[in-house]
Amino acid sequence: MPQSGSQRYFHLHLISDATGETLSTVAKAAAAQYADFRPIAHIYALVRTPTQLNRALREIEEQPGIVLFTLINDDMRRQLEKQCEAIGIPCLSILDPVISMLSQYLNTASRPQVAGQHALNSDYFRRIDALNFTMAHDDGQDLEDLEKSDIILLGVSRTSKTPTSIYLAQRGIKTANIPIVPRIPVPQKLFDVRGPLIVGLIASAERIAQIRRHRLLSLKESRSTDYADPRLITDELMFMKTLCSEHDWPMIDVTRRSVEETAAAILNLLSEARRVDAAT
Repeated sequence: MPQSGSQRYFHLHLISDATGETLSTVAKAAAAQYADFRPIAHIYALVRTPTQLNRALREIEEQPGIVLFTLINDDMRRQLEKQCEAIGIPCLSILDPVISMLSQYLNTASRPQVAGQHALNSDYFRRIDALNFTMAHDDGQDLEDLEKSDIILLGVSRTSKTPTSIYLAQRGIKTANIPIVPRIPVPQKLFDVRGPLIVGLIASAERIAQIRRHRLLSLKESRSTDYADPRLITDELMFMKTLCSEHDWPMIDVTRRSVEETAAAILNLLSEARRVDAAT
């Protein structure tokens, strides 16, 4: 097993007859439980013919490791499992345990469908619509139809408003985000909307200053600027917190949260808000 410093590496082969998105998500979540090891992921997507599978098998033989797969074709599954057994490496179909449990509970056999989770159904088009809406309403753009949002995110610069918005859009949530900028009035439209959930994103001044400094370096910005001054960032955050408190808008501290964790917290707030609305 390769090693660099204190961290060890292993090869992780992901074989799918669809996009490989499911495999990648599961593999990432599982590998995160082993901080001392880093996976070298080899992704083989749209593997639907023996020729494509053989190409993947050659690479697996050259760089042995764990094999995870989602394949519908029985012959290809058997070929993969037989080859992995021959060279002595673990091989697992990640959906089999879940499908087996569903089959027992529902008392019916499964009907496998390649890339069935990516079918062009109403949910798919809802996510595309949400993504289009979110991109059109990024960074305070197009406030006229703000009422059509499911969620409106507020925050000072570098609080992950855009990536969080896009992540939510991929879940089918129409998300607008509005920057809170010093000395620029908050759009009046924000105070007039009634339907959307409004959430403020905050972070520590030190964390925001660090991100802003990196941003300036990436832009090769050499002019003197207050953009990354922690004292002024503290003032921005105080204004932001006061704004949210005055209007009873919930706030989420993203200092130590990933985009996924922030989005999960927002979705919980949205579910709670919808339950309250349904009860009234």
